[in-house]
Amino acid sequence: MSLGAASSWPGHGGRAAPLLARYGLPADYPLIDFSANLNPLGPPPWLGDWLAGAAECLTRYPDPDDDRARRAIAEHEGVAPERVLVTAGGAEAIFLAAGLHAGGRALIVQPTFSEYARACAHYGLGVSSLALNGEAFLLDVDAAERAMVAAEVLFLCRPNNPTGTLIPRKTIERLLARGRETGTTLVVDEAFVDFTAVDERLTPLLLEAPNLLLLRSLTKLYDLPGLRLGYLLGAPETVARLAARQLPWSVNALALALVAPLLADADYLARTRAWLAAQRDLPARVRALGHAVAPTDANFLLLRGGRDAAEAEALFAFLLRRGLLARHTHNFPGLDGRWLRLALRDGRDNACLLAALAAWRRG
Repeated sequence: MSLGAASSWPGHGGRAAPLLARYGLPADYPLIDFSANLNPLGPPPWLGDWLAGAAECLTRYPDPDDDRARRAIAEHEGVAPERVLVTAGGAEAIFLAAGLHAGGRALIVQPTFSEYARACAHYGLGVSSLALNGEAFLLDVDAAERAMVAAEVLFLCRPNNPTGTLIPRKTIERLLARGRETGTTLVVDEAFVDFTAVDERLTPLLLEAPNLLLLRSLTKLYDLPGLRLGYLLGAPETVARLAARQLPWSVNALALALVAPLLADADYLARTRAWLAAQRDLPARVRALGHAVAPTDANFLLLRGGRDAAEAEALFAFLLRRGLLARHTHNFPGLDGRWLRLALRDGRDNACLLAALAAWRRG
C-alpha cells in the first residue's frame, strides 16, 4: 500500500470503516479502537435507564429560558452562570470563537486539532502558524508573543491534541498579559483537561483575564461523542456576544437535560481517576520497548512511527492487522504522517498494544 494524500485519510479518529477498506480488511474485522481519545469505561451505567425515561425531551423544543444546564456547569466550575454558554460539542464552541473574529487574523500553534483552522477558514480569518519545537513539542513563548502582534485570536489546545503536551499555567498568564497589549483573545481548548494527572483547569484565570475563552467537552470524559455536548467559559459580555451568534436550538433538549446528572456523578469521576492512575504509565512502558514517545499529560500518547511517513504507515498497517486501530497523523501540520496517536485504554487493551509494539520492534 503506497502512501496516499492526506485528504484520502479520515480527518478524525474513531472512523474504522474507510481504514479497513483501505487495507483490504472486512468491515466486521474485530478492532480495539486506540484512535479516539474517549473514556474506556464507557458511558455512566445509569445512562440507559435515564434515556429510557427521557423520551418526553424529544417531543418538545428546547426551552430557551431553561438555564439548569448552564447553572449546573457554573456550579461545577465555580463561576457565575453569565460566564457559561452550552454548545453542541466542542466543535460548535470552536466555530463560535472563530466567528467572533470573522475576517480578522488568527494564530494557531501547530501541530494541533484541525478544527481550529477549519473554523477560521469558514469565517474568513487569515491564519498564521507557529510550530512547536522538537520532539518534546515545546512552545517558543517569545516567538508566540511576537506573532500575537498580528493576531486577533490565538488558538491553543491544552493538553494539546495530538501531542499530549501541556502548556504551563504561568505561560498562559504571560500570553494573556501580552494579549491585553496586542488586543488578542486566547482561545484555550481544554477538551482533555479532565484526563490530566492534577487539576490543570484555567478557570481561576477568567476573573482577571477578559481576553480568555475556555472551551470544554463533556463527550470525551463521559464517552458520549454522538451526543455533541460541550461548553465555553469567558467574560460575561463575550459570552453574551457568542450566545447572540449561536444558531437557535443548537443544543438539543436531551443533551441539555443530561448535563446536571452527568456532572453530579461523583462515582463515575472517581472510577475514571482510578483508571487513569492505573494506566498512566503506558507511555513509559512504550518507551521502554525502544519507541520514541512525546511527553504527554493527556489520555493519549504520540509515538514516532519511524524515520518517515512510509515507516509509520507500515506500523499503522501492522497494528491494524493485529486488530489495533491507531490514529494516523497525515492531517496534522508538522507531523505529516510520521507519528501515530494512541489512546490510553483499559489494562487488557493496553497489554495487547504493548505486545504488538514489542513484536514490531523484534520484527
